[in-house]
Amino acid sequence: MTRLADPDPDDWAQAAQGRWWPPAMLEPAWVRTHARARGVDVVHLHFGFDSRTPAQLASWVDEVHAAGAALVFTVHDLRNPHHPDRARHDAQLDVLVPAADALVTLTPGAAAEIRRRWGRAASVVPHPHVVPLADIERAAQARARRRTGQFRVGVHVKSVRANSDPLTVLPVLAEVLAELPGAVLQVDAHRDSGLDEQLAGLARLRHVDLRVHDWFDDDAFHSYLHSLDVSVLPYRFGTHSGWLEACRDVGTTVVAPTCGYYAEQGPVLDFRLDEAGFDPESLARALVTAYDERPRWGASAAERRVQRAEVAAAHDRVYAAALDAARAAR
Repeated sequence: MTRLADPDPDDWAQAAQGRWWPPAMLEPAWVRTHARARGVDVVHLHFGFDSRTPAQLASWVDEVHAAGAALVFTVHDLRNPHHPDRARHDAQLDVLVPAADALVTLTPGAAAEIRRRWGRAASVVPHPHVVPLADIERAAQARARRRTGQFRVGVHVKSVRANSDPLTVLPVLAEVLAELPGAVLQVDAHRDSGLDEQLAGLARLRHVDLRVHDWFDDDAFHSYLHSLDVSVLPYRFGTHSGWLEACRDVGTTVVAPTCGYYAEQGPVLDFRLDEAGFDPESLARALVTAYDERPRWGASAAERRVQRAEVAAAHDRVYAAALDAARAAR
């Protein structure tokens, strides 16, 4: 199996060097010229189609099939975390899901929703590790050596995505953690987020550690997660989370909302937060449980290594089924 490198947006004949946006492979003209010329058998779509209209996606799908390729679509998001309204993403999915020769998603709940909404079966293939395997091993060793009575809970007030609502959960976090000996609330904010009055007030509390910085690169992000005992995901809507998987890799407990299918990705402590409302008591219970029990739910490097091989084998099966379906349709 050969995987093509992302083409440079300015020169489709060259591999991308640090810039892949806008994705050239989503251009019908790229499919006509390059996919045909290189004899592409399978086109596998994950992300990158946010800016495309449903009509543009339909034209692209037509070109993929005209080139003789099978289309595989991994449905990561059934509710786009960047869109305040779901209508556009739903319309995009209404093109892609029915047209794909094979579908993949990450959790049984998402697969059930896909079947309910479109009558299509999706193979459930779990999200693999995010952190490099060697770093997972180092993180586990460092956590085992950690000797501190501190209990550090982190929430990120980054350049906020539409689904993130940290300012709703922060007062509850600050109140609950104030009563737990050794507990610290670490609030990280990007410089371009700006500090509103609420954040400035929290920063004056003795148990709140407010940190303002630029974006983390991958290494800094993984180190940040590893420094926490708990990471709180303040999402009002969404489907799956790569952040959650990175937490599992470095052994950080996740407190996740009940929206989406986060709890099906791996063990979490959940609380009710969705577009219909927020239950502060459920968040308080999750925090106290995390404090009292200190769960160890991380995925070891050995487990992730085995899972990676299983994920690769599952994709081999999906690609073979997609090719059979595409040939039968022609």
